[in-house]
Amino acid sequence: MTDPISIKIRKVKNNILLGRKQFIVDVVHTEKSNVPKRELQKKLAEIFKISDESTISLFGFKTRFGGLKSTGFGFIYNNIIFARETEPLYRLLRNKLIEVNKISSKQRKERKNRFKKTRGKEKSKIKNQS
Repeated sequence: MTDPISIKIRKVKNNILLGRKQFIVDVVHTEKSNVPKRELQKKLAEIFKISDESTISLFGFKTRFGGLKSTGFGFIYNNIIFARETEPLYRLLRNKLIEVNKISSKQRKERKNRFKKTRGKEKSKIKNQS
């Protein structure tokens, strides 16, 4: 049985300054309403022969009216360092390249108010505590 998902890549551009390949991805999905980005990352890693899937960043997918076809953008970075330098924070979080420490809102407000009360060198001490 053939794969229900076919991927076409167009407008491939090698961006040397940012250390990545840029392209537009056309996905034809006849049996599914949408295709998860993780699944697309795996398929693109097979196509481009990449061992680390986390260097692939996919975003901006729009499904055509009536379904069956989606179009989006993709970047394949040369390594994770280039990805961390140039990708926006929300995409790094989405691809699990960074983690954010969750602090409760009350702790943030208390820290902010302590910070307002101090002056000079003590401010750097408060900043380094958390």
